[in-house]
Amino acid sequence: MKIIAIGRNYAAHAQELNNPVPENPVIFLKPDTAILKDNKDFYYPDFSKDVHYEIEIVLRICKEGRHVSPKFASSYYDAVGLGIDFTARDIQSQHKLKGLPWELAKAFDHSAPISNLIAKTEFPDLYNIDFSLKKNQVIVQKGNTKNLLFSFESIITFASQYITLRKGDLIFTGTPEGVGPVKVGDHLEGFIEDKKLLDFKIK
Repeated sequence: MKIIAIGRNYAAHAQELNNPVPENPVIFLKPDTAILKDNKDFYYPDFSKDVHYEIEIVLRICKEGRHVSPKFASSYYDAVGLGIDFTARDIQSQHKLKGLPWELAKAFDHSAPISNLIAKTEFPDLYNIDFSLKKNQVIVQKGNTKNLLFSFESIITFASQYITLRKGDLIFTGTPEGVGPVKVGDHLEGFIEDKKLLDFKIK
C-alpha cells in the first residue's frame, strides 16, 4: 500500500505558509514505512530540528482504480480517519529553495501516524466533518471538510489519472491552518467531532 498526500488543500493553510492556492491538487507520496499505528509514540528524528504537525482527514481506498470518472469516484473509498503528516520543515525549506523534491522532509519513517478508521456510512455529511488537534491539552488546529479546496472525489479522479489506486491505499486530504512544531515531551490528541482517535506523545 501507499500514501497519497495532498498539499495546500485548505486556502488558509496555503496562505499561512505563503504558498499560492493551487489550481490542481498538489500530490506527494509517503511509503508504507511512514505509517505509525495504534497510537504508538513518535520518536523525534535526529536529522531535523523543526518537525511540524499537520492534522488531516484520511480516506481508505477500497478497490483498484485507474482513470476513475467523477461520477464513480465516491465508490472508491469506504472509510475515514485521522492522520498526522509530520513534516521536517527545515529540510523542506532547504529543498524548496533548491527546487528539490520534498520526500526527505515528508516521507521519513513514522511520519504518518494514523488512527483507526470509521466507515464513511457513519457520517451524515462527509462535507461537514469537524476535526481538530490538541497539543498539550490546547487546541492548535481546527478544520472542517466543507472548506476543502478539492473534494475527496476530485482528488481520487485527479490522482488516478497518474497513479493507479489500490485497495488499502490511504489518501491524506490536506491540513487546515495552525500547523506548528513539536518537541520531545509534547502530547498530541486528534479528534473527529468529539471522538478522540489519536493520542500519543513525542519521545
